[in-house]
Amino acid sequence: MNIATIYSAKRIERQFHTGEEPVLVMCSDLNTYVCKYMRSSATAYKLACELIGARMAMAWRLATPDIALVKIQPSHWEGLHQSHSLSSPSIGSKWLDGVVDITPSTYAEVPANKEILYQLMRIALYDFWVANEDRNANNANLMYDVIRGQLVSIDYGCIFNTATFDYPLSQLTSTDTILWSDFFLHLAKSQENNSIRALADRLKYEYEKVLNQCRLLIGQVLADIPSEWNVPQDRVKEKLNQLFDEHWTTGVWNNFSECLNENISHE
Repeated sequence: MNIATIYSAKRIERQFHTGEEPVLVMCSDLNTYVCKYMRSSATAYKLACELIGARMAMAWRLATPDIALVKIQPSHWEGLHQSHSLSSPSIGSKWLDGVVDITPSTYAEVPANKEILYQLMRIALYDFWVANEDRNANNANLMYDVIRGQLVSIDYGCIFNTATFDYPLSQLTSTDTILWSDFFLHLAKSQENNSIRALADRLKYEYEKVLNQCRLLIGQVLADIPSEWNVPQDRVKEKLNQLFDEHWTTGVWNNFSECLNENISHE
């Protein structure tokens, strides 16, 4: 299914003063989106990673915001700290209500039960698979949906080892993942180690199935990337194919398992 293309409906409401300077935009579908955009005429590899990461996360059935390609009208940038002069579409993540950002001061509010722990383990394994270097102890890139009782994964601009397209994928280290965090320990301490390993066995079975489903998305993902982003399709296709190389997928599982065991011991 193609990603929808929508348009800004009024002047930008807010600009977040974080690394990518994203903006909050009310759009033509009457929903609000957090939008990241081309900040220069250079190739927008990070935007491509945002799109790919979100599409694959959905295929993994991770809770993650819906996305759209958002065309922001030039007049709607007026009065912002940083404006945007390019006409290329931004990548928008739907704004969610009823969620809490996972931070060192809020993670203790998340129920420490087996289901939430399993959700976090699935997100961690996903990060190992896409080589996401931006979710760790210092930056969870997670929200907790209070209404649905689930973790929500966000921000994928740093998959592929921080949008590295010139070199093969490389494995994450144990301390560079969400498994090495007080939040993981908060959830893990409620379970016996044998119970956590049983969750890992369940996850391994799901991992093998979801890879086959994701492989079918390669053509669609390539078609979704806007030409205005100047991202060479051959490079993206090569990187996507690396995700399904048997040496990589086996290494991901082994690395995840080792890191999980190490971090259980770290507890």
